[in-house]
Amino acid sequence: MRALRLPNWKSEPELVEVPRPEPGPGQVVIKVGGAGACHSDLHLMHDFEAGSVPWNPPFTLGHENAGWVHALGAGVTGLTEGQPVAVYGPWGCGSCARCRVGVDTYCENPAAAPVPGGGGGLGLDGGMAEYLLVPDARHLVPLPEGLDPVAAAPLTDAGLTPYHAVRRSLPKLLPDSTALVIGVGGLGHVGVQILKATTAARVIAVDTRDDALALARQYGADLTLRPDSDAAERIRAATGGRGADVVLDFVGADATLKLGVSVARTLGDLTIVGLGGGTLPVSFFGVPYEVSIQTVYWGSRPELIEVLDLGARGLIKPKITTFGLDQAVDAYHQLRDGTLEGRAVIVP
Repeated sequence: MRALRLPNWKSEPELVEVPRPEPGPGQVVIKVGGAGACHSDLHLMHDFEAGSVPWNPPFTLGHENAGWVHALGAGVTGLTEGQPVAVYGPWGCGSCARCRVGVDTYCENPAAAPVPGGGGGLGLDGGMAEYLLVPDARHLVPLPEGLDPVAAAPLTDAGLTPYHAVRRSLPKLLPDSTALVIGVGGLGHVGVQILKATTAARVIAVDTRDDALALARQYGADLTLRPDSDAAERIRAATGGRGADVVLDFVGADATLKLGVSVARTLGDLTIVGLGGGTLPVSFFGVPYEVSIQTVYWGSRPELIEVLDLGARGLIKPKITTFGLDQAVDAYHQLRDGTLEGRAVIVP
């Protein structure tokens, strides 16, 4: 079968022929219906090097995956061939306290995981191929009626990651509160939708691109701004001088972190989602009182079930552009150049 593989760190992916996987005991092979192209894959191609993470190339790319059950290994129950499923991407040990409740992202025994701190497309073969081997059936979530694999694939990360970030701040997202979304890209535009679907908070979106701001307005943002020199002042004015109760930074660069902390309301949340490499100085007088600052990584399996339900009901719908496997490298180039609107999904 054909697969898009990363041969080495700091290299371009290659479309090559590889053997079709066969499931062992407890494992499942799915026929891939869609595999999302994520901005974090660009870091794998261009930034990471040996020692950056506890695994190395070569492996097949694609950690946002959905498709149909193709073959079941011995002992697998609860699934049938041909059943549409989404793949929960982070693959932990399965036995620690975190993994037992479906939070494989924060597995506390990574040495016992299929790949430490990774999953399909992150150290092990991912979904940018015709078939994908899933090492444990518990990583598969049946798709609800009305949601096909192409639409479901980006929800497994581009939906799940912002959903987890929003969900952890729900107590602060009251009807009289404000959420600030910085960066309306592949994750941010879904974050706007999740905020509008699950809270009554006002939503302000910030981006450098006019088309991204138009997309944010399309999905219900109450106010959109470019990050000009007066952006903080305008955000303060729009919130009656209080600032944003929850800031979701989907960029994570120095400039966006500086903006986020400058407009965060006391007792608020500043959640860093993006991998922009920025830093934020924290000191007693350096941030508003009792602002909680945290990073988030992906989400839990129970949260993925909730995200897929929202998707099936049409409450969140990532903007998708589809590409064939032959076009996958071009999809990544568009993602790198900032010309891709929404999310790219590779359809083998």
